Amino acid sequence: MMEPFVYPAARLFAGVDEVGRGPLVGAVVTAAVILDPARPIVGLADSKKLSEKRRLALYDEIVEKALSWSLGRAEPVEIDQLNILHATMLAMQRAVAGLHIAPDMVLIDGNRCPKLPMRSLAVVKGDSRVAEISAASILAKVTRDREMTELDAVFPDYGFAQHKGYPTAFHLEKLAVLGATEHHRRSFAPVRRALESGSSAK
Repeated sequence: MMEPFVYPAARLFAGVDEVGRGPLVGAVVTAAVILDPARPIVGLADSKKLSEKRRLALYDEIVEKALSWSLGRAEPVEIDQLNILHATMLAMQRAVAGLHIAPDMVLIDGNRCPKLPMRSLAVVKGDSRVAEISAASILAKVTRDREMTELDAVFPDYGFAQHKGYPTAFHLEKLAVLGATEHHRRSFAPVRRALESGSSAK
């Protein structure tokens, strides 16, 4: 069983999480959320462990009830220039900077923190242990999933709505046959191989 999280001394916490480090296509999307203690949200959990229907319902509730929330992102070209880790840190900085209320402390899912103007703490498995991080994971995942569905409408042969850009066998097969789209991350090995083989989708 995971240890319960003990909040450090601070008045206002923001939780931050990312979605999309592993996919071959699209942005890495982050969210920052400051919850309202007076308006609790029941059922917050790691977004990956929730059904899509539950995620969507919680998304609407978080947007309505949070004291402040913000999305951040790093595009494929930035991921290729910086690498995925540094691009993720940049996207997290953008999410925190977008909050209209400045938190005293930022709780980040994972084992490292981006440089921020306020105190921060990395929380391993924070999306399962910290309500603010769970809320951020839900906003980020719903946002990125919607973007993949929109991309699927533009490039219907790749199956983006199903695999959300992750390197499934189907995605890798389509990448090899059809080549990379302009939204693929060129620094990722399967995409690089597809480009080197000379195919690129229009």
